[in-house]
Amino acid sequence: MLTVIVDYGSGNLHSAAKAFERMAGTNDSIRVTDDIALIAKADRIVLPGVGAYGDCRAGLMKVDGLYETLQTAVIEQGRPFLGICVGMQLMATAGEEHGLHQGFGWIPGLVKAIKPADPALKVPHMGWNNLVNCANHPVLDGISAGAYCYFVHSFHLKTDLAAQCLAQVDYGEKLTAMVGRDNMVGVQFHPEKSQAAGLRLIANFLSWTP
Repeated sequence: MLTVIVDYGSGNLHSAAKAFERMAGTNDSIRVTDDIALIAKADRIVLPGVGAYGDCRAGLMKVDGLYETLQTAVIEQGRPFLGICVGMQLMATAGEEHGLHQGFGWIPGLVKAIKPADPALKVPHMGWNNLVNCANHPVLDGISAGAYCYFVHSFHLKTDLAAQCLAQVDYGEKLTAMVGRDNMVGVQFHPEKSQAAGLRLIANFLSWTP
């Protein structure tokens, strides 16, 4: 089973690859690549992302054929997909960071700025925080509310459909920590940095058959 971690110039690719390799089974192959042909035939696709929403989107669109390949593999062919951080945010309808930028439209909703009511809570939301309101989903198997994960973000995906928000984090308000529908999931936190909970999520994704 081939899992590709998409390299489009954004994302903590080295640590992500190491975490996926650690949790891979004997029949799993993990590749970091920008090769469209390889991405097109992958069994699973991981899209990381670090930085501003618009910059990540622009970087992805600059890779000839990448957006179209993702649409075909994920939407038309139903390959399992995991978005991480801004890679998750790109699943939204649009993002409001430094202007309005269109997203993939896979998860209806807008990526909006975090505005905690408590002035003591700084933005970006950075560090360890526990998940709340975790849904019953195969990729969350063994990961319950209270699990600590590592976050670094100033924006979050506010879903239009409550059922597509699979987990939240409390940071002065309930923020989206995980989204999903059908064959796709996305996490705002970094599973590759989230120790036991993150490694369990990666292992769950690698064995997920939606």
